[in-house]
Amino acid sequence: MVKELIILCILLITDVSWWRWAGRRARLLPYGNLWNILLALFMSAQVFYILTNILGAFDFYVSDPWPRGFAVTAYIWNLLILPTAVGCFAIEFVIKRAGKTSKREDVASTAPAESAGTALVTRRQVLSAAAIALPPVVTAVAAGHAMGQTGEFRVRRVELNIPQLPPDLDGVTIAHVTDLHLGRFVPTSLIGPVADAVNAMSCDIVAFTGDLLDVTLPYPPTGMEFLKRLRPANRLVMIEGNHDVMYNAERFEGELRSAGFPLLLDEAMTIQLPGRATPLQFLGMSWGELLLGNQLHKIGRARKFHFRETGDAQRADSIRRLAALRDPKAFPILLAHHPHAFDPAAAAGLPLVLSGHTHGGQLMLTPQIGVGPLRFRYWSGLYQKPGSQLFVSNGIGSWFPLRVNAPAEIVHLTLRAAARV
Repeated sequence: MVKELIILCILLITDVSWWRWAGRRARLLPYGNLWNILLALFMSAQVFYILTNILGAFDFYVSDPWPRGFAVTAYIWNLLILPTAVGCFAIEFVIKRAGKTSKREDVASTAPAESAGTALVTRRQVLSAAAIALPPVVTAVAAGHAMGQTGEFRVRRVELNIPQLPPDLDGVTIAHVTDLHLGRFVPTSLIGPVADAVNAMSCDIVAFTGDLLDVTLPYPPTGMEFLKRLRPANRLVMIEGNHDVMYNAERFEGELRSAGFPLLLDEAMTIQLPGRATPLQFLGMSWGELLLGNQLHKIGRARKFHFRETGDAQRADSIRRLAALRDPKAFPILLAHHPHAFDPAAAAGLPLVLSGHTHGGQLMLTPQIGVGPLRFRYWSGLYQKPGSQLFVSNGIGSWFPLRVNAPAEIVHLTLRAAARV
């Protein structure tokens, strides 16, 4: 919680600083008052959104009460456009200083010149106007695109060739669903379309690999409405993600288990499919160690709730516990929300891992360049190590509203015992 507050305060300071910087330059432009009015309307909305989130960190509220379009714009501005703009200006400043090309200009060159009663626009004014207007305009365009992406997802069909797969399990199908993130950017109206798409795939098993909810909608009954619409219910296996346990891990886990959903917390579940001699054993990882809020330096009411803390050490501990549960007569599949579990899983000899969490990298220029490889060792699609494979789904929803070259998806997996010729 302290880390989140620090980030929010940095964003607030950056917003106010950019507002002051842009306001000073706007006054030097023709129709400077109009420029400042438009700037004030846009920036006051951004500052207000950050302030309400800071208050939310102190438990005045949990959910995000603002219209989705407002939240989408604020997220794109504060987490993408503003940092990019500030970074560009900083690079330009450093280049000018290094090249000693920055010179003090005559005051008259920055003031509006007049000739025969007509304002003449200088090159400096044009650049200033572009610097002020371009970031908000790009934000508006990106927000419009993000709103248009709502509800869009693909059904991706993938065949996994697994040498260790028993021949009688050849052709088993799994609907890999992950990162629904019901809440701020994924409205509950999408529960029906997503569930219908999963059901239409008619897979043998539905495997949900975490983040059923967004932290802004920490109410398990909402997520359970989605799970109830999936069929067949007795062949659903699921694990939790980081957003599921950001508000109150005990509540999320307890309510889902009380309702009879197969939430695996470092536990195993064996499924015997009709007509298949070999059973499938699903090994489900919890998000991490269960700790009280005051142990994690939470503030307000959150100090009394339980949360889960994860990292490489916690993931390795989970793999050790799960490896001890392996049934030698069954084919094991590990469900791990974070794909970095692949490393200890491969070391433990687990042949297949299904993960989510990365949203396909979220913002990608190419399949190999973008946010994905900056944050994760594995971010989308198939990865292989000797004796083990990992498949990472892009997922359906997100905590950030915009996707670029990382389309939302539900994955139809077909397991193959050997490579098909």
